[in-house]
Amino acid sequence: MALHGNSVGIEQNPISAHQAIERAPGALVHEGDFFTWVDQTSERFECAAGNPPFIRYQTFKGDMRSRALELCSKLGVEFNGLASSWAPFMVATASVLKPDGRMAFVVPAEIGHAPYAAPLLEYLVASFSTVQLVAIRKKLFPALSEDCWLLYADGFGKCAQTIDLTVIDEFEPNKSPPKATVKVDLAEWRAVWNRRIRPYLLPVAVRALYGSVLADPETRRLADFANVGIGYVSGDNNFFHLRPSDAKRWGIPSAFLHPSLRNGRAMPAKQITTATVDRWTQSDRQVLLLRLLRGQELPLAIRRYLDSSAGREARLGYKCRNRSPWFVVPDVQIPDYFMSYMSGRTVNLVGNAAGVSCTNSVHSVRVRDRALAARLLPQWPTSLVRLSCELEGHALGGGMLKLEPREAGRIAFPSAATIAMADNDAVEDAVLHLQRWRHYAD
Repeated sequence: MALHGNSVGIEQNPISAHQAIERAPGALVHEGDFFTWVDQTSERFECAAGNPPFIRYQTFKGDMRSRALELCSKLGVEFNGLASSWAPFMVATASVLKPDGRMAFVVPAEIGHAPYAAPLLEYLVASFSTVQLVAIRKKLFPALSEDCWLLYADGFGKCAQTIDLTVIDEFEPNKSPPKATVKVDLAEWRAVWNRRIRPYLLPVAVRALYGSVLADPETRRLADFANVGIGYVSGDNNFFHLRPSDAKRWGIPSAFLHPSLRNGRAMPAKQITTATVDRWTQSDRQVLLLRLLRGQELPLAIRRYLDSSAGREARLGYKCRNRSPWFVVPDVQIPDYFMSYMSGRTVNLVGNAAGVSCTNSVHSVRVRDRALAARLLPQWPTSLVRLSCELEGHALGGGMLKLEPREAGRIAFPSAATIAMADNDAVEDAVLHLQRWRHYAD
């Protein structure tokens, strides 16, 4: 496309813009912010192609983010605060196409599962006669942690009846888009799958089975009987968590120390017991939370520790300097269970028999309905619940599965009747299949 006589490019980085001019001397290259250019230009194009910047919401901020979201809002697309840059980039690109125009882009695989991808896909199916996603299992760019898919949209100004999904193992260049392997019904996509594409990677029979799980009035979600949240945010984990030897050296009384689970790597297989805590302390691990209360009389030993060089440094951190008093860690809870936040092969759910607390590196699970929990939680290791974890969570680079608290709350516990009719081998294969797609089982 860059060799076309009427090619136009936009590049914010001056060095990259200069390189683009050298490589495509016939193209018109604008140097500057893409969203500003889209908002101001009157040009319209027959086609667009590219690889938009994958800037996550944490760094996609400031004036550029404001301009992008404002432009999308004008076009009828509202993104939430977690949207990465590429999603509004797609909307903005479509807005400068001529009627019947088309576009093709490399996009993050997040388009298949991220909540902020849903308004983008809704916009695309309402604006193009054809919307096609090419889901590629093997990495397009092996050196990057980011998984990438391909997006093709044609017939701007019309509406699509389906989302065409092509599922392939490895990308092979072709002059035309590959045939769709799945015609995603839009009504089903909205009503059953919460506007996510990732479930369509599953075999038809397993997808139908899980769809029946979601439709079954006897199915329960984790949020039906428990609250899933993050642990406390200390503001400085190294300062607020002491080793037993450190506590002894400073003379800090045990009444002001509470054992805490620092991260998922320290979680045992099934349950944290007093024996687990004993092993932590005998190994002199940094697991004793300095738990102080507002208005509490503090012994001299603790005041000395707070006034140490490490304490003076800790109080300057963002969290500490914005709370009063700075040394009181808020929201310290004693959950019933801990759940891994980032998981490899399986999502771990571990009982808390020792009454320990946890940082925000793991999830805290507090049971509201103990009778229901006692009936359903034994299902946790079963194939259908593990499949639910894979579908409700989302893949990250390096093969990890991430479950946000809201996602964890949606984990489904099927009825006994559904469990009895399920083909367990097929479900196990489906779990392994999704793990391969997030490159854990490669």
